[in-house]
Amino acid sequence: MIRFENVTKRYRGTAKPALDQVSFEVLRGEFVFLVGASGSGKSSCLRLILREDIATSGNVLVLGRDLRTLANRKVPYFRRHVGAVFQDFRLLPNKTVFQNVAFTLQVIGSSRGFIKQAVPEALALVGLADKQKRMPHELSGGEQQRVAIARALVNRPQVLLADEPTGNLDPATSIDIMQLLARINAGGTTIVMATHEAGFVDQMKRRVIELRGGQMMRDERHGGYGDTSGLPRLQPEQVRGAAAAAALTAVLELQREVGIEPTVTDAEIAVAAAVDIADDPSTASVASALAEVRPAPVDPDVPAPAVAEAPVEAAPAPSPEERPASAPNAPSVPPEWQVSAAQSAAAPRPTTQPVPVIDIPEVEVEELGLAERLGLAGERGDDEVGPTS
Repeated sequence: MIRFENVTKRYRGTAKPALDQVSFEVLRGEFVFLVGASGSGKSSCLRLILREDIATSGNVLVLGRDLRTLANRKVPYFRRHVGAVFQDFRLLPNKTVFQNVAFTLQVIGSSRGFIKQAVPEALALVGLADKQKRMPHELSGGEQQRVAIARALVNRPQVLLADEPTGNLDPATSIDIMQLLARINAGGTTIVMATHEAGFVDQMKRRVIELRGGQMMRDERHGGYGDTSGLPRLQPEQVRGAAAAAALTAVLELQREVGIEPTVTDAEIAVAAAVDIADDPSTASVASALAEVRPAPVDPDVPAPAVAEAPVEAAPAPSPEERPASAPNAPSVPPEWQVSAAQSAAAPRPTTQPVPVIDIPEVEVEELGLAERLGLAGERGDDEVGPTS
């Protein structure tokens, strides 16, 4: 149904090809994940399948047609058999849900009777039968994505392409969309999905094609996402210069006010403030400077900073008479704040919750009444591309 034969795709102004000698074949009714880091070539594969781009070399065959030799005037007819869902929904903001889905059929000249029958059935399939008159801005993100899926399916395509369909959705809504795609695939529609959602790929155990730097690294049946080192991570940004000094000063004042042993010294604050980002932008400069301050040898001629040397146990809140002069109006300290610096550092940090398990029902094609009526079920006689009735 989809076949890549030594496909290479180069874009102008780039030395490295987006795809480099990629070969694979997707059979009818398969659910295939395209995985890999950003820039690995996933979206380029989808654009070639949709005939938005043409391969620099090699052959791309979809539904039995060589897309390199497909005339431009026949591309609209070809795309009637290939639906597409994107991360940003791409709904028409001035049209209702019904009109957004019907627009696809109006463009290809479908009759009013067919539109009145097909659009409600497509919306019922995605669970939006009661929101036909809503505007896109009146829907949640998950509902907008369902409208986009209904629009892609209303013309009864044989192939559905999904480019990060859950990228802008919360985890619970993403699960609903993945379950919907699984039911559509159970009805006989071939699905090729590019995604970064490692949890979904690992749980669903479908076919996985991994791309890296434009090259195909793995084609595995019932596989998982694999290497997740290329996925983006949320890491706190290192602060330096005046920002670092202000942050350390705030920590020091709070520790003194609470009555625990300070973990920051005035010398460390001075070092952080002296670091100039323009002169030395590396994060290691602050760490090395602070490392030189902490183990500084004690000079008998220089008075040592007033820092408690013995560890301070859980201390009671200071009375108003014992509070520092710099904070005369400091509020009383609740009991749960009466911990030492070492205890605070040893406190466990919250971790991210695991992705919930997707409950994908084992649905037979015969049980999907709506899918059958939409033409998603059953074997098609041929792959010939042409205008639909």
